Amino acid sequence: MVVGVTLVNVLAGKEKEVYVKMKEIEKVKDVYHVFGEFDFVVIIHANSLSELNKTVDEIRKIPGVTKTQTVVGAEI
Repeated sequence: MVVGVTLVNVLAGKEKEVYVKMKEIEKVKDVYHVFGEFDFVVIIHANSLSELNKTVDEIRKIPGVTKTQTVVGAEI
């Protein structure tokens, strides 16, 4: 399993819409609204790096998302 922690920025006023859309994505396990440089921390569980990348691409396509940054971890 590959675990991704994706930090997400959104346009002001779009937080609720983006939150709901991210929660609907199958591989997204948790979404946290945070304060600071980013608006959300998203936890993704995927079977492969390719699957993780596809999930991050889904997040990037959500209207209102302006920036993402992902850190990848793997179980050992």
